[in-house]
Order: sequence, then C-alpha cells, then structure tokens
Amino acid sequence: MPAASLARRVVAAAAVALALLATGCQSLDDAGRAIGRSQLINDLAGRLDAALASTYAAEYQLAGGATASIVQTQQPAPRAAYIYPAGLLTVTGEATAECDTGGERPVCTLTPPPAQAGKPPVTTFTSAKDRGLVTPPMVIGLLTSAALDPTTTTEETDSTIAGRHATCVEVRPGSAEDGQAPFKTCVTSDGVLGSFTGTVDDTPVDLALVRYRDSVESSVFELPADALVVDRRDDTD
Repeated sequence: MPAASLARRVVAAAAVALALLATGCQSLDDAGRAIGRSQLINDLAGRLDAALASTYAAEYQLAGGATASIVQTQQPAPRAAYIYPAGLLTVTGEATAECDTGGERPVCTLTPPPAQAGKPPVTTFTSAKDRGLVTPPMVIGLLTSAALDPTTTTEETDSTIAGRHATCVEVRPGSAEDGQAPFKTCVTSDGVLGSFTGTVDDTPVDLALVRYRDSVESSVFELPADALVVDRRDDTD
C-alpha cells in the first residue's frame, strides 16, 4: 500500500477516535469500534481510488431498466468515459466533454481537462448523477465523509456481483442534520464499483454491475460524429 494512502487512513481513523474520546463519555471500546468502522470505509474508498488507474469497461443496470457504462484506460494516456441515459461524459488529456444525447442532435460542451489526468472533480458528474449514474469519485467522497463522522454506523457484508467478489457496506449517518443520507455500496476486490443504492443530493440512485471487461474499445472516447460541439476551453470566466 502506498505510504501516502496508508497515512491518510491512519489520520482518518485517529480523528474518529479523538472525536469520540473528546466528549468524555465514550469508552476505549467505543473508540476501537469507531476505528474499525473507519478502516473498513477507508479501505473501500482506497480500492475505488486505486482502480481509477486501471483499464476496464463496466456496464450497469439502473433503476427502471436503463443501462449505463464506465470505461477507462491508461494507454496511450489516461482516459475515461461515462455513458448514461441521454448523456455522455468523456475525460481525456485534451478536454472534458459533456454531451447531451437526448435531442435530435447531440450537443457536446468542451471544458479544460482535469488538473490530475483522468480524475475530474466530483462536480463534473452532476448530469450523470441526475440521470441515475453515480461514479466512483462520487462514492469515494461519500465514504470519506462517512469515515470522518463519528456518529455514523455501518454494517459489512460480502456479495458476488457479476461473478466478482465484492465487499458491501451499509452506511447510516447518526444525524440527518448534516444532509448525509443512508446508502449501501459494494466494491469488488479489484476496486470496481459493484453497486450503489441511496440518495445523492436529493436524487435517488440504484445501480448494479452486470458486465465487466478488462479491455476497452478506443471509439468509446470519441464524441458522436454528428454532435454540435461548443468549445469553452478558452473561457476565462
């Protein structure tokens, strides 16, 4: 495990323990359980983060019968594509392209590529989430928030999803005041998002992995041939 990743997990676990003990009414056993919970959550977040540097194509079943896909590769350079109902998001070294494919003609808006190759900020995925696809970076954010909340409770289970072993965690925040909603997610042993059920920013999301391949087609990163392209990479506002 990379030293930086291990350090982040230790710091997160320690923060949870200190938050419990600072009240003066929690025992060391309580702190120990909190650290164990934090380690589980951070382990799943770490798997997802490490898999962002992998090459694979994953297809998901969404609520209502629609499908979505997450495709990423590292050769010849990091690239990712997120395909969801009436939409497409591609992330390459040249641009982040968000396409609305629900009209008569696709419209794709280009913005600058992310500062860290292949890893766009979570806000980039708003349209995908609104249409039923929650992405690994979004789940990483939810898990990280849960790990730092000492009131959160979790339940761990094992599952097999699309023929792949997965670790699942059900996360229940202790208070709804912080806006965090309960959710359940499963992550495969190799770090692929296996499933997610919950509410994200008031949007219900329910998806499950149905097909996985460790090879990808380069054409998936191309914009639709007939798309109207709006290039905003040079905008300064």
